[in-house]
Amino acid sequence: MPERNRMADEKTFELTLERIALIRRMVVAWNSEGAGAPIVHPDAPYGSTDRDGDIFNVTGDDDGAEEEHRALGDALAVFVQNAILKPGRYQYHNTLAKLASDDVGDVFRDEASGETPEHVTFDVTPEHTALIRRMSVSWDDARNVPAIDLNSPYGSGAETPPQHHEMQPALQIFLRYGDLAPGFFRISQGRWQPAN
Repeated sequence: MPERNRMADEKTFELTLERIALIRRMVVAWNSEGAGAPIVHPDAPYGSTDRDGDIFNVTGDDDGAEEEHRALGDALAVFVQNAILKPGRYQYHNTLAKLASDDVGDVFRDEASGETPEHVTFDVTPEHTALIRRMSVSWDDARNVPAIDLNSPYGSGAETPPQHHEMQPALQIFLRYGDLAPGFFRISQGRWQPAN
C-alpha cells in the first residue's frame, strides 16, 4: 500500500524535441522584485513578441499554443534539474537588447543610459550549474510565464549565494547549450527525474 500512495503522488511529463527547441529559444530576463530572480521575458518568451507564432514555427500546430506555452513551465523545471552543461566560457546574442525593460530587466543594462550589450560573453562555473539544478521553477500567473521563485530561488531554506545576480546569464547559457535528450520524466518529492 505505501508504494501505491507514493506512485499516486508522482506526475509524468514528456519532454519532446519541440519543447527542448522552445526552451533553447527562451529569453531569460531579470525580475527585480525583492532580491530578484531570473524570469522568462513576458513580452517575448521565445525570442519575438509573437509568442503563438514562435510556438507554431517550432511545433507546426496552430491550435493549442496556450496549452503548449503552459507546458513549458514543467519543461523548464525538467530541463534545469536534468540537463548537463560543461563549465566554460560561452557567448550569446542578447535578445534583451531589443526589448523594452519596463516590466522586467537585464542584469547587464546600464541604468543611466538604458543600454545593454547585444552580445554577452560569460564564464559558467561549476557553482553556477549546481545552483541552476537547484532552482525552483514556478509559474508567474500575472505575467503568464515560467519564472524562478522569488521567495526561494534555490529551494526552501537555501541562502542566497554570492553568484545570485549572475544567474540570469548563466541560466540563459544553460538553456541554449545544455544537453538533455527527449523522454519521459516523473516528479517525486518535488524533483523531476527520468521515468525509466
